Amino acid sequence: MRTLSVLFCLIAAAQIPIGAADDGGPRPDNHQTIARHAPPQKNPADIRVDVNMALVPVTVMDTYGHNVTGLNRENFRVFDETEPRDIISFGSADAPVSVGLIYDASGSMSDKFRIAREAPAQLFAQLNPEDEAFLVTVSDRPELRQDFTSRLQEITNTLLFVSPRGQTSLVDGIYMGLQRLRKAHNKRRALIVVSDGGDNNSRYNIRELANLAAEADAQIFTICLYGNPQSPEELTGPALLDRLSRVSGGINYMITDVNNMKSAFGRIGVTLHHEYMLGIYPADGAPSGKFRKLKVQVLAPAGIPRLQIYARSGYYVP
Repeated sequence: MRTLSVLFCLIAAAQIPIGAADDGGPRPDNHQTIARHAPPQKNPADIRVDVNMALVPVTVMDTYGHNVTGLNRENFRVFDETEPRDIISFGSADAPVSVGLIYDASGSMSDKFRIAREAPAQLFAQLNPEDEAFLVTVSDRPELRQDFTSRLQEITNTLLFVSPRGQTSLVDGIYMGLQRLRKAHNKRRALIVVSDGGDNNSRYNIRELANLAAEADAQIFTICLYGNPQSPEELTGPALLDRLSRVSGGINYMITDVNNMKSAFGRIGVTLHHEYMLGIYPADGAPSGKFRKLKVQVLAPAGIPRLQIYARSGYYVP
């Protein structure tokens, strides 16, 4: 029944790549199965994982932005620096996920917040009872408004009492969210950042944040409300959000109309439960704590158009 529910929700869902605006028109199904007769996959909870293994969540989409499922271990290649690595563990089944919401609640969001506060409901409709989420709002300083909960309506209720004001400590808010994710109960973790511009009031800088994002075992999905930028911070905001999503294997959504936030949240929810999880061991002798670049390739079955993949750009050796 859960699968049927997801498939019905996918009818109106599609991904918006960075640089493209959502026109709000009809969208094709956001999910397709490439290998309809693929052998059964292990549940990720049963996959052999230890502290020395690096886990790489991978999203695969076709040229229309549909999530692609049904691929097997043999369809993927992982390169650690320039060396091919064996995929020791592989999973594509639905597994619980912990999600952090970072919400821009600065003064510039005042005219958008009435609609923006309703948008996460589309994400929550895609999540499972085992999933959990928390909420951080950002204005003059970041604030943890709701800690981890599986009663997702509590986050919706909390947003009803948030009043946008002040400046934007966005970098500090994302930093707080990444640190909070370390307390998550699920191994799969994601951060969703919503903002209409850049940062103008943070203590941490972008380099420190990018380093933490690369180190964190979490994907960062970003929703950028980009309209008519009025300040240097608003001009640089999309580049900041795109950088964070790319380094972590997430996706940056460019939204020019706040009404399209709901569909963006829904697409993220679909993606979170249609990912592949690859596990590799670092090269022998790789020093602990060293950052190593990763590259993931997908080998599409014959006759399938080119596929787009989203995966983290590197990892720190455990």
